[in-house]
Amino acid sequence: MKEKTSRVSAEELALQEKYCARIRAYWMEQGRTPSAFVDTYGCQQNEADSETLRGLLLNCGYTMTDTEEGADCVIFNTCAIRQHAESRVLGNLGALVHTQRRHPEQKIFICGCMMGEESVQEKIKHSYHHVSGGFNTHHLHRFPELLYKVLTGKKRLFFVEDDAGVIAEGLPRMRSGNLKAWVSIMYGCNNFCSYCIVPYVRGRERSRLPQDVIAEVKDLIAKGYKDITLLGQNVNSYGKDLEEKMDFADLLETLATLDGDFLLRFMTSHPRDASEKLFDVMAKYPKIAKQLHLPFQSGNDRVLKAMNRHYDSARYRALIAYAKKVMPQLVLTSDVIVGFPGETEEEFMDTLRLVEEVGYDALFTFIFSPRPGTPAAKMDDPTPKEEKNRRFDLLVDTQNRISEEKHRAYVGKTFRVLVDGKDGDSLTARTEGGRLCRFAGAEELVGNYVNLKITHSTTWSLVGELVGKEG
Repeated sequence: MKEKTSRVSAEELALQEKYCARIRAYWMEQGRTPSAFVDTYGCQQNEADSETLRGLLLNCGYTMTDTEEGADCVIFNTCAIRQHAESRVLGNLGALVHTQRRHPEQKIFICGCMMGEESVQEKIKHSYHHVSGGFNTHHLHRFPELLYKVLTGKKRLFFVEDDAGVIAEGLPRMRSGNLKAWVSIMYGCNNFCSYCIVPYVRGRERSRLPQDVIAEVKDLIAKGYKDITLLGQNVNSYGKDLEEKMDFADLLETLATLDGDFLLRFMTSHPRDASEKLFDVMAKYPKIAKQLHLPFQSGNDRVLKAMNRHYDSARYRALIAYAKKVMPQLVLTSDVIVGFPGETEEEFMDTLRLVEEVGYDALFTFIFSPRPGTPAAKMDDPTPKEEKNRRFDLLVDTQNRISEEKHRAYVGKTFRVLVDGKDGDSLTARTEGGRLCRFAGAEELVGNYVNLKITHSTTWSLVGELVGKEG
């Protein structure tokens, strides 16, 4: 892998724009407007990448459709974090043989993290002949070139050369809605947790220039976006590769001083780089949500070391204690892996004790899934699947009880929430801490802040009644 990150030149971006123009001309000669479907798997970063792909497709003259049936272009933007996700993608990709048979001119592409794995690249090339081409995350900005060459050359094409990664500014975006927005502030990861494939498929950490991030957030605020989430595999590493001395806390503080009625969130934070400075900034500014997703993965120090997480349970507990001290209303979530290779019953109980002690509002829980190409995949793993399932169920039951208790404490209180959609006959909204609320109200309230008095609670959501609209 190359080690030096590059920024895509204006000349390269202009070249891709020329390919967009050529594709538009191609379809004009065909006398029709083509359609495209982008199917996204995985994390918020993939969602953000898909918004860019949709923007590029619009620039190429395509309209968006919500199904692969009859689409002229289908893109699978994939996730490689777990084997189950990869198997699901390959199964769905295989099923496209039938849609392409009904629509022979359909071009099918696969991109994202799975295309950063050599084994997947070879499998697609040799076993999925109906796939027209693919590209890894480093070549997303070159999609117009790939699409044009496939359309006109009638040959399969793959842009999968390994790279440290690039940063391309100014690409078009088709965002999913007009209230909430993702803003990638950096890409890649340098942590190399022993179970994780991300550094191998997304490259090394590279930060966008502060002025580019600030300009994007200003534009979103001007367009009326009210809930903006900053994205990175580890946002706390932001700025380490920049000449300008600006860390993540500095960037967050700068954004929080911008004019407008909006709320900032971020994910994901790594405990290795989380700091008291960051928590002080969060506490200081009302425009930063008092919500923190800080994955601990395991409460046992031996397991954390085997995971290559670069912190111990004492360090993690100290971070949480300080965050709660300066933000008593903080909503906490985390990720936990159960059944890491060699994890004993007592080591698992350390995790359970930490969950009880911290009192998370919610957890994202996983049973260890070995990923080929990572150190953990080669570790001895003697624990039976049934035992891992038992531990997992115990963890989930424990967290559900805590979540239910946390949510009961909301009842009778009034919160300012952003109404973001409908679910059946109810409107949906989110508290500052990201808690899902449902309530009865008129659809025109969507996009507005309202005051909601919580009347009931469940393990996973809150129910309220409208107190007043703020506008």
